[in-house]
Amino acid sequence: MRSRARAHVATLFLSTVVAFALLATGGGAAHARTPSPPSSSSIGLPASVDGGAWASGHLQGTAIDRRRGHMYFSFTNLLVKTDLAGRPIGSVTGLTGHLGDLDFNSADGRVYGSLEYKAAEAFYVAIFDGSRITRMNMDARTTDVLSTVHLREVVRDYTADMNGDGVFDGDTGNTPDHRYGCSGIDGVAFGPDLNGRGGGRLTVAYGVYSNTARTDNDHQVLLQYDVRDWRKYERPLSEDALHTSGPASPGGKFFAYTGNTTYGVQNLEYDGDSGNWLMAVYKGKKAAFPNYGLYVLDGSKPARRGEVKGQPRPESGRIVSLLPRGLHHEPSGVYGYESGGQYGLVSLDDGRYYVAEAGTVDSGGTTLQTGRAVLHRWTGAVPNPFAVRGTAR
Repeated sequence: MRSRARAHVATLFLSTVVAFALLATGGGAAHARTPSPPSSSSIGLPASVDGGAWASGHLQGTAIDRRRGHMYFSFTNLLVKTDLAGRPIGSVTGLTGHLGDLDFNSADGRVYGSLEYKAAEAFYVAIFDGSRITRMNMDARTTDVLSTVHLREVVRDYTADMNGDGVFDGDTGNTPDHRYGCSGIDGVAFGPDLNGRGGGRLTVAYGVYSNTARTDNDHQVLLQYDVRDWRKYERPLSEDALHTSGPASPGGKFFAYTGNTTYGVQNLEYDGDSGNWLMAVYKGKKAAFPNYGLYVLDGSKPARRGEVKGQPRPESGRIVSLLPRGLHHEPSGVYGYESGGQYGLVSLDDGRYYVAEAGTVDSGGTTLQTGRAVLHRWTGAVPNPFAVRGTAR
C-alpha cells in the first residue's frame, strides 16, 4: 500500500465516465450462523459496489454509510464517494500523502482514515465530512471537507533511533531503527476498548516494515483513542505547513503476536456480530512464522499485561490474543486464515462483509486503478473464512 501516484484533474474527468461503465449490483447474503436481523431502516445492500476507475494509487480501504446509502473508497491519494449502485457522487483530490484504510463513525457521521507523510515524519487521522463531498475533484486543501489530527505516538516510534548511532535512517526497512519496526500507520476501525472496559474507541494500527533480520518487529501494534473530544485538535490540511495538533498519547497501546508482516495491518475491522477484530495483512517473510493473510483478535478476552517478545531490552505491554480458530501454526502458536481484505474490509455486523478487490484497466493508453467491494458471508472455514454470496435478501 505504498503507491504515490498523483491524480490529474483531466484524467479524473475521463475516469468518472469510465466509472459509470463499470457498475455492478446484486443482492445480499446470510450468515453461517443465525445473524442479527438487519435494521428496518437500512438500505438493501447489493452484491457488489463498484468504486470506478481512476488515475491514482491503488485501492487502500473502503467504508460504508448504510443510513445514507454511500460507499467510500480510498485510492491512496484520492477519496471517492459513490452511491450503492456505484455511481460517483463526489471525490476529494489534492492529497500527496498516503491515504490508507477507512472507517465510518456512526457517532458523528464522518469517515476516518490513516494519512501519512513519511518524508515529513508526520502521521494523521484524516476526517472527511461526507455530507460536504457533493461534486467531483474537490481539493482537500482548499475546501472544507477534510480535517486532520496528528498522532505523536506514531512519530515517536517511527523516528526512534534504535541502535543509538545518532542517525535516523528514514523510510527504509533495512535498518535497526523504527521501534517495533514501525513504518507508519494504515488500518483504522471503530470498536470497543481492548482493555474490556466498554466504550467506543478509534483503533489505529501500525504499518510494520518487512525485515527478517530483526526480532523486535513480530507484533501488530494497535493504538486506541477516544475521539469524542477531538474537535479541539482538528486542523485543515496544509501540506506546506504540516501541523502537530493532536493528543499527547493514545488512550491505550496494544500488541498482537503474529510474526512480522509486510507493512503491518493493511485493513482493520471490528465485527459487532462476533465481537472480534479482523486484521488483513500483506504476508510476512519470516520462515519461523506461518505468514497468514488474515488474523483475528479474540474480542472475548481483554488485553493482559505480558511480554512484548523480541525487544532489545525486556519490555511488557498490553497483549491482545488471537482467536484460537482457523489455521494453527504450532511452532509459533499463531492462528490465522488465508483470505482477501487487504484492499478493503467492511463488517455489516450480521455475519456479512464487504471484501474489496483491486485491479487496473487500460483507458486510451492510461492505466487506471479500479476497486470493487464484494459482499461475502463469514463461514469460519479454512483456509478462507469468507464465501461470496449473490442472493438477494
